[in-house]
Amino acid sequence: MPLAAGAPGAERAGAILVALLAAAALLAPSARVRAWAIAAALVAAPALLAVDVWGTAAFRPVRDRPLVALLAVLVVLAGVAAAATLLVRRPAVLAVAAVAAMPFRLPLTIGGTTANLLVPLYAVIAAGALAYAVPRLRGPALPEERRPGAVEWLLAASVVLYAAQAAYAADVSPAVRNLVFFYVPFAVLFALLVRLDWTARLVTTCAAVFAGLALVFAAIGFAEYALGGVLWNDKLIESNTYNTYFRVNSLFYDPNVYGRFLVIVIVFAGALVAWTRSRRDALAAGGLLLVLWGALLTTLSQSSFGAVLIGLGVLAALRGHVRVVAGAAALAAIAAVALVAAAPGAVSSATSDDVSLREATSGRSDLVRGGAELFAKRPVLGWGAGAFEREYRRLRGLSRASDVSASHTIPITVAAEQGAAGLVVYAALLAAAFAALLRGAGASPARAAVAAAFAALVFHTLVYAAFLEDPLAWALLAAGVALAARAATAGADAATTSTASGRAAATVT
Repeated sequence: MPLAAGAPGAERAGAILVALLAAAALLAPSARVRAWAIAAALVAAPALLAVDVWGTAAFRPVRDRPLVALLAVLVVLAGVAAAATLLVRRPAVLAVAAVAAMPFRLPLTIGGTTANLLVPLYAVIAAGALAYAVPRLRGPALPEERRPGAVEWLLAASVVLYAAQAAYAADVSPAVRNLVFFYVPFAVLFALLVRLDWTARLVTTCAAVFAGLALVFAAIGFAEYALGGVLWNDKLIESNTYNTYFRVNSLFYDPNVYGRFLVIVIVFAGALVAWTRSRRDALAAGGLLLVLWGALLTTLSQSSFGAVLIGLGVLAALRGHVRVVAGAAALAAIAAVALVAAAPGAVSSATSDDVSLREATSGRSDLVRGGAELFAKRPVLGWGAGAFEREYRRLRGLSRASDVSASHTIPITVAAEQGAAGLVVYAALLAAAFAALLRGAGASPARAAVAAAFAALVFHTLVYAAFLEDPLAWALLAAGVALAARAATAGADAATTSTASGRAAATVT
């Protein structure tokens, strides 16, 4: 991609700057410092993007008509400011608005490449950031809302390490765009959401919005299936034309992304069925599950099928059926081993034939194998953040026009781009996240739903990719950490009250 002269050095420095600002938004010791960091991050990130794409054809309208571009920016800022005034009075609306905006992507051409970007969500994040920052910068110093825990520290480490490792990538642009479009705004979103008061009412409202959106998307998906046509995705249209099966994507570009969204809602509905004592709620959630399961079948997303099993399995374990879940997992493993033993020829022929394996995995086996080879060549620090696409093409001798994005397996992508250093931070983040979300989650249906949904999402990333590039991961982590902190505070208050009551009783006696 053509870049402005001298831009790569500025981009590398800018990438580290915006990453440090995002880390400060997550870890700042005071509300005022955090407000400064959030404001600076949301100003620096677009500036960094402008440096990255300034010399490209996509940015030519801005260069040719700067006054029109400035007017458009002012209109957008006015809308963001109006939304921020509402969020100042009602901060919890931020969570509902983020949930409502999260699934919607708009196709935009950036640097010669068309990408489906979360423009509505970016507007919500900007409004939330403005509502958070302005009162804390203009008014008296406010007390710290909560101290950052292990999850925040490791999220910050992930973002900063990613930016630092962009410094030695052959092309810094992919990492810059990942930082600008995903890591930095989603870190700000996490910092805002984790400080909300996640009451039962707020959790229920967010889940209801998710469910309503899922029903709308399912209706569109069913219509696509009935009419034999899909929206947006030319590759999917071609695939449906030449294959015996038919996949739908609803309003999502990719059937797997559509499937991931459905899985999250299915897990939340499953939690309601498992924990509710209301017959009416159980019947409503059961009906929702039937509709969404039918919608999931139309995606033919294997990664989503596996993810929903993981999510429901975690729910069952948190509900107290650990032995049943462990037994089912053991039976599945035994069945897989028995299949291999009973038909070794069939299995070996499928795995030894590169063409068959490539077709069975939609080309992902080649990407995984290539990622492993790249890791083997640079196992410590990798090839640099965002380097997978370029280095895989170089490794395989492919042209620039070849369709390559990522390995579709997050650990492989991390290993190839960031080496052992990135893998250590990635593994530590998952360990801290599951420790925070699962500990004591069985006592709360809301916490159980969030933990199970996050587990399902993590599994999906192992087969399809997009972990920290997915706002759902950050939002689930923020809600889960906040709910865990709320439960811990309630437990501590109950223990203090019990101790005080015991002392009072002893004194009376």
